[in-house]
Amino acid sequence: MTGNRMRPVNRDEALELLGSVPYGRIVFTERALPAVRPVNHIVDGGDVIVRTHMGAAILRAIGQVVAYEADLVSANPRLLWSVVVIGVAEVEEDIEAVARYERLVRPMVDLPMDHVIRIRPQLVTGQVLDAEPAGDLPSTA
Repeated sequence: MTGNRMRPVNRDEALELLGSVPYGRIVFTERALPAVRPVNHIVDGGDVIVRTHMGAAILRAIGQVVAYEADLVSANPRLLWSVVVIGVAEVEEDIEAVARYERLVRPMVDLPMDHVIRIRPQLVTGQVLDAEPAGDLPSTA
């Protein structure tokens, strides 16, 4: 028995964890079926910001509820934390904000990223691995 447990975190801690990694997965509905796409992101003012290209499937999810998930897995491998954000996907139209996000969110593919998508979280959940100190584990002697 390892003594490791996942424990829930509050909204602020979950968003901080999400902001600590550059990649995640956006989950949306495509042709009445679940679709998942890996994307890079930033967290800005509590919102998840992603950039995408013309013709991307996620553009059809604008105005719909989407999920965004990111996590961190250690080398051994072990899930260290996981965060899920649920909210409505919106196209960012503020010119100054778009210019700022074009500088901050670097695409992971070599395509022109024409659109900035903002997910305003309505529900944020997160869990972290909460390892008990070694002294609390049963002795094997």
